[in-house]
Amino acid sequence: MSATDLPTFTDEERAGQEERLRKVWTTPSGWRYWTSVNNTEIGLWYGAAAFIFMLFAGLLGLMVRVQLAVPDNSFISADLFNQAFTLHGTIMMFLFAVPIFEAIAVYLLPSMLGTRELPFPRLSAFGFWSFAIGGVFVCGSIFFNAAPNTGWFMYPPLATDKEYSGIGADIWLLGLSFIEVASIAAAVELIVGIMKCRAPGMRINMMPLFAWYLLIVAGMILFAFPPLIAGDILFEMERMFDWPFFDAARGGDPLLWQHLFWIFGHPEVYIIFLPAIAIMAMVVPTFSQRPIVGYSWIVLAAVGTGFLSFGLWVHHMFATGLPQMSLAFFSAASEAVAIPTGVQIFVFIATMLAGRVIFSVPMLFGAGGLAIFVIGGLTGVMVALVPFDWQAHDTYFIVAHLHYVLIGGMLFPVVAGIYYYYPLFDGKKLSDRFGKVSFWLMFVGFNVAFFPMHFSGLRGMPRRIFTYPAGIGWDWFNLISTIGAFVFAFGVGVVVIDVVRPKKRQPRCEQNPWNAGTLEFISEPEENWGVRSVPIITSRYPAWDQPDLIDNIKAGRYYLPDSPMGERETLVTTVLDARPVQCLRVGGTSVVTMVAAAALGGVFIALTFHWWWITIACAIVTLGAILYWLWTGTAKIPETQDYDVGLGLKLPVYASGPASVGWWAMFITMVGDGTAYASLIFGYFFYWTIHEDFTGGHAGPGAFWPMVALVLFVLAWLLMLAARSLNKANRIRATQGVLVLSTVLTLAGCGAGLAGPYLYSMDPTLFVYPAIVWVVAIWTVVHGAVAVIMQLYCLARSLSGRMTARYDMDLVNVVLYWHFMVITAVTSFAVIGLFPLLR
Repeated sequence: MSATDLPTFTDEERAGQEERLRKVWTTPSGWRYWTSVNNTEIGLWYGAAAFIFMLFAGLLGLMVRVQLAVPDNSFISADLFNQAFTLHGTIMMFLFAVPIFEAIAVYLLPSMLGTRELPFPRLSAFGFWSFAIGGVFVCGSIFFNAAPNTGWFMYPPLATDKEYSGIGADIWLLGLSFIEVASIAAAVELIVGIMKCRAPGMRINMMPLFAWYLLIVAGMILFAFPPLIAGDILFEMERMFDWPFFDAARGGDPLLWQHLFWIFGHPEVYIIFLPAIAIMAMVVPTFSQRPIVGYSWIVLAAVGTGFLSFGLWVHHMFATGLPQMSLAFFSAASEAVAIPTGVQIFVFIATMLAGRVIFSVPMLFGAGGLAIFVIGGLTGVMVALVPFDWQAHDTYFIVAHLHYVLIGGMLFPVVAGIYYYYPLFDGKKLSDRFGKVSFWLMFVGFNVAFFPMHFSGLRGMPRRIFTYPAGIGWDWFNLISTIGAFVFAFGVGVVVIDVVRPKKRQPRCEQNPWNAGTLEFISEPEENWGVRSVPIITSRYPAWDQPDLIDNIKAGRYYLPDSPMGERETLVTTVLDARPVQCLRVGGTSVVTMVAAAALGGVFIALTFHWWWITIACAIVTLGAILYWLWTGTAKIPETQDYDVGLGLKLPVYASGPASVGWWAMFITMVGDGTAYASLIFGYFFYWTIHEDFTGGHAGPGAFWPMVALVLFVLAWLLMLAARSLNKANRIRATQGVLVLSTVLTLAGCGAGLAGPYLYSMDPTLFVYPAIVWVVAIWTVVHGAVAVIMQLYCLARSLSGRMTARYDMDLVNVVLYWHFMVITAVTSFAVIGLFPLLR
């Protein structure tokens, strides 16, 4: 569409449009401000909270460095030292490294994708409050001498020893499980938003590289975080009820925790690294003033890095006595990941060489971070070699390698992003002078702090020691490292001062102060929506290649220039070619997200202290809040089927099935859920491989009741398929009857699923076999109970007239859940009912 075909509005018409948009999108003042679900505001809250947690973790790190500065030091006690270094690692990995990128993504993506909003702003708000509540719970534990003290990796049997670890391990397990809910919620929001809410014309091969990286990372979260959740379940069942999953005396094995943890833990490193590279993928072209060299290559390299990262977890376990074949495979995989990583770095270098580089503060931090990361990558290649890893394992060489990779690969690019994107927040630039001072303090301080650790590690200094004697060659290395840590901390402090200092007298900068080619600078700080009107995109760098694009956007000459119905609206487009298919109405300001997050937090916190009745009460409140959220959400029947979105285009307001964002959200959520379930089944067969007699002489659940449960769940699934077809044929009464029958069969299936282990008196405290059978059965039955709630919800929607043949999103999404449910049920009951008989 040419510029001459675009509509033109008078100044009065434009003013009226903007006023209506502002009225719809502005968050109320006062206490209701905290009920906001606007992605711009949620992104700022997310980022601020993550940065505060990072500063707290940094103070804990400085305490550790002061304690190790000189031999035989008594600055802090051994127990407080263990709590400090455990929380330092936990906060940096779980409460800063991942959430800061979720915050940046939620804040930037609407404008960058040229859209009004991401599809589930209430989900983003729920994720933020879950993150904030869980973070305060975990961090606050140290002030009560109750923080976890067994390392951020929580290895058994030390962490399963209640006498040593106390309640700190429970706080770690349940607090972080709650925080992981926020990460998965953010992953769902980002995947659906990137795939389905791009500006018209922004084909998948034209997306900004930032969006590509975040799409890859969100997908990695779906496959990396659930194994840790599965491990947390097994771990907490052992601590809470004495089920022996990691007790070797009763058939368990601590190595299962290492497998589940590092299946999460090593992809986690790349979940942290790739978004940082995403920031560099935006900064480098801007300050080179040319498009990125090798767009397709860098996308393929990012995908390759994400894929290979899941094949590296065992290189954390080289010293555990694994077979030589495993050592060789995982060593080769660990070496291979350097190839796509190197491609990305060389693409940046080629872009800078092909353009005319403007040396700015963001480029300083970006280049410095890449230099540090390369050093970390080289030591990573070293520890990927099994003979060297055997020598360096659990020494300060590994501490140095980890920090070079994470701080160089993540923190420096984050600071680059802060200086680059700050004008979006305040309309003003940060200080170049402050930025350069902070860079050199951080760069020099970091290398002074962490480079000597390579040598102290090679001299045999082990990790996680409280103190050390004099005269064994570690003294000067530790003193130098402590001095460097404080220099680095001063550099971080300068960044904080630069951000929070008053800027009232500082003039506003231009709207696009860096002359960026992508769209994130098209919105102004005062606007609470992504874009004034949703544009048509024809280029990877539309701000450079499409003349008058920004002026036309601000003039409201594209889609959705107004909000005459008083609803928050955005466009839904097709996955590949970004063709408009729906006008989506997103949820507005609501307290329900806070209530749901607070109540769910209450569940996890009450479980920590074994307050069972409070746990049940909070679970009921959580369920009620979520049901109210869904009942009043976007599935409501609109006042019109088609809506004029501008430029002569009318789109449906309601969509169902794969055309709807809700269907995609359910599918993505169940993929993550299926990954957690697969991790439990992995545990089941792991125990089979390590025992000659898997059952340990203990009775199984028999074949009868598991097969009955399997058949009942399959019949319930078939009835749900029939209910969907009947509803589509407008046979409402028949639909309701089939829903009732399916619900009854599901309840019967849940009872039969637990009948086998119960009737055969399988005591889960005696041996690992009955324990893992119970866990698999309970997992399946809990999902069956969720299915019952969904079925009753659909029944209630149908009886109230809110679900019809045309408006059937609820039923279609529940049937999608049932596809995963029946796979889970068939697999679970076939495994626990037949496998011991067939082994």
